[in-house]
Amino acid sequence: MREEDTSPEHVVVVGGGIAGLAAAHRLLGRGARVTVLEASDRLGGKLLAGEIAGARVDLGAESMLARRPEAVDLAREAGLGDSLQPPATATASLWTRGTLRPMPKGHVMGVPGTASAVAGVLSEEGLRRIERDADLPRTEVGEDIAVGEYVAARLGREVVDRLVEPLLGGVYAGDAYRISLRLAVPQLYAAARTHTSLTEAVREIQEKAAAAGQSGPVFMGIDGGVGRLPLAVAASVTARGGEILTGTPVTELRRTAAAGTAGPATSAWRVVAGDRVLDADAVVLAVPAPAAAALLRAEAPAAAAELAAVEYASMALVTLAYRAEGVTLPEGSGFLVPPVDGHTIKASTFASRKWGWIADQDPGLLVLRTSVGRHGETEVLGRPDADLVAVSRHDLKEATGLDAEPVETRVTRWDDGLPQYPVGHHARVARVREHVAKLPGLAVCGAAYDGVGIPACIASAYAAVDRLGGDGGALEALAAAPVQSLHGGAGE
Repeated sequence: MREEDTSPEHVVVVGGGIAGLAAAHRLLGRGARVTVLEASDRLGGKLLAGEIAGARVDLGAESMLARRPEAVDLAREAGLGDSLQPPATATASLWTRGTLRPMPKGHVMGVPGTASAVAGVLSEEGLRRIERDADLPRTEVGEDIAVGEYVAARLGREVVDRLVEPLLGGVYAGDAYRISLRLAVPQLYAAARTHTSLTEAVREIQEKAAAAGQSGPVFMGIDGGVGRLPLAVAASVTARGGEILTGTPVTELRRTAAAGTAGPATSAWRVVAGDRVLDADAVVLAVPAPAAAALLRAEAPAAAAELAAVEYASMALVTLAYRAEGVTLPEGSGFLVPPVDGHTIKASTFASRKWGWIADQDPGLLVLRTSVGRHGETEVLGRPDADLVAVSRHDLKEATGLDAEPVETRVTRWDDGLPQYPVGHHARVARVREHVAKLPGLAVCGAAYDGVGIPACIASAYAAVDRLGGDGGALEALAAAPVQSLHGGAGE
């Protein structure tokens, strides 16, 4: 750190996804000189705007939680305020037991406050099992517990398999019986520590939300695609003097001999990227856990070992464009698919119906997308693109009756795209940050730490920048109140 300035004079941000770009944006606002190094040939990570049949679409994440301020505020700061758009419809369905059923209201990540709230989705036996919750003894959650384990103990497996699993699967592409309650549904974890009855806890959460009077859309998109967000932030970064280099993988990260010495001047870190060597006062690692582990192996081996153990799930998004004439779809924005029903796709979004800006480009075009792949599903993702299109069309026909020939299809694969948040992940993240904190001028952020959603990644980036400036308050706040990543209706 420079004596004459509270911000590092030169900060290298490794990673050009939304977390890295948000970190760079915040650093520039604090007077730092910033260089962003991105290994691939493009910016944005899992946010990717593309095109199909002449229409602009998202080929990655398509919406961002609007009830948290980070993403929508950054979009406004990057000049996209006029392009923010809520979904045109947020009414989704469940494709379960052979038919599309309306997604129940009155639940918290699929956990109902009453049995009647999920009538029509669960069997009579499943509904009776929910009603037993009030008479069961307390279920201890300890420091953490799997969402599926806790909910099944209180309400039965049918609630998990038919409701919780498809919603969590849309966020993490993971297994509800492994995913951390503490991180994935933090308000339920907090309530579970003070309530015996889970349904009573859900009703209290709902009452508090109603009393808070939250208004406005839960989710927000961007005209032209959420994939525009990282590009707009990058443009803001370069306009303010930041340097962004793509196609520049970092191969080595070392502390210099001056690291930890008193006095101004000499940089504390050396970053090697191909034939480029950059000296920096501080470094922000905004890359996936395996890449961070590789870079930290020399200087922070304990942190590297923890990060190397983080698991990831792969998935594929299949985007299909149809001529709208003669095509009839069910109402709503799409549907989710419980894995227990044995279908290949896990969700579908009726993108043209969900986002007005897609429909406005070409009213005669109908764009849908499906998502395929969950943690551990290596066989299906090993199939060729044509097979993923074929299985998507098969499932869409079975669910909706859609049997038309698409005019164009696109398969976008996100290999190792979603970090998993199993039981104990919060403790792993705490250990990583404890080890990293021993090295002044170093911080980590991104989807592996504080949540997989866009606001969570941005919050993680801001907390990392604050940590470099000596303020750990934001990191403590994230640990105490994780940013929940919700499912944006269907097909997220």
